[in-house]
Amino acid sequence: MQGVKDRNPHQDEFVQAVGEVAEDIYEWIQDRSDYHNAQILQRIAEPDRIISFRVVWEDDDKHLQVQRGWRVQNNNAIGPYKGGLRFSSGVNESVLKFLAFEQTFKNSLTGLPMGGGKGGSDFDPHGKSDAEIMRFCQSFMTELYRHIGPDVDVPAGDIGVGSREIGYLFGQYKRITGRWEGVLTGKEMPYGGSRMRPEATGFGAVYFLREMLAAQDEELKGKSVILSGSGNVALYAAQKLIDCEAKVLSLSDSDGTIEIEDGLTGDQLDWIQTLKFEQRGRISEAADEFDDITYHEGKQPWQMDADVAMPCATQNEIDEGAAKALTGNDIAYVVEGANMPTTADAMDVFRAKGVTVAPAKAANAGGVAVSGLEMSQNAERMHWDREKLDDLLTEIMTDIHDKCRKAGECDDGSVDYRRGANIAGFEKVADAMLAYGVM
Repeated sequence: MQGVKDRNPHQDEFVQAVGEVAEDIYEWIQDRSDYHNAQILQRIAEPDRIISFRVVWEDDDKHLQVQRGWRVQNNNAIGPYKGGLRFSSGVNESVLKFLAFEQTFKNSLTGLPMGGGKGGSDFDPHGKSDAEIMRFCQSFMTELYRHIGPDVDVPAGDIGVGSREIGYLFGQYKRITGRWEGVLTGKEMPYGGSRMRPEATGFGAVYFLREMLAAQDEELKGKSVILSGSGNVALYAAQKLIDCEAKVLSLSDSDGTIEIEDGLTGDQLDWIQTLKFEQRGRISEAADEFDDITYHEGKQPWQMDADVAMPCATQNEIDEGAAKALTGNDIAYVVEGANMPTTADAMDVFRAKGVTVAPAKAANAGGVAVSGLEMSQNAERMHWDREKLDDLLTEIMTDIHDKCRKAGECDDGSVDYRRGANIAGFEKVADAMLAYGVM
């Protein structure tokens, strides 16, 4: 870890991600001389390559703007690089390296042949016109296209990159190469997208929670859940929770949190989905629309009483103070819908208090799982129906849960799901690297 810190100064997110994996697997690999001799830990903590490039685009006032773009191709031992593109002012090399590192093990857990990658730009689409976003995406793809391909690297969407942005990116790729191929996932249905993709991450997190509860002879029905975020992950997780008769008590965005004391209704969720997906409004507007919804400006939901917490917004949103507030309210389960939403100090609090944590690389793998299924559909030139995809997603999330539970069993009979996810995800990638020899 000291070597990782020395080689990656000021990249706190990446160092944190590597440290969490190393901490969980180190004891497990102590007797694996083949791993040590091949320096697997050191090699796996170094990306295969990082591509950085300038993105120049013209705004509506005819002024030229300059952004930075990146693609981190972390590891392709088990398949082509696979991972999203993030457009946000908070994007930097450290964030993308951490996401690509996490993606490697997340993709491994799905059982599908996908390596790990991530990319994006410090471009913020908020407040930009459609024409500005189109021009930026076209400029971004003009550089990125030479580094990707259906058997090389298959990007997808992430924060700031939805179906609109994917459409512009795919159109430019097709214009430059003259090829229609499954080089991007998260596409719209008319040009090769997959049913279930928008819902997959949120639904998958709920399916993982359902399996985790069943292993404790509990059920989701009647459980109270506090959710952060109001993007795809949070809103579709809320939809599936309502379907399973759980009680959703909160949603949030960067401005604040709404509290729904009696639980979110299906009609309220429909209204909020329209607000966020079509009108791109703020979550505070829900409190103006419904009398039984209260808005808390500048607040996160972690002070509320509930059985389950589902952080679905962004990395490190639950810090030590939030973890203490949650455990003080007897939270029993934390399901990470966002990527690494829990700080190392917060994780220590949860472990000390016996809170069962479903780590992001397991719980939020539903999105990339259905992206992998989109790749398969593109290769077959087929569209699979929604029922088949939901069945496959359920099967994949159940399998991920079982792998994590088996690898995370402790001597006292408890299960450390984070440790289990890291071991199970690491083993498959490491064994493939061993098979290839030193390269």
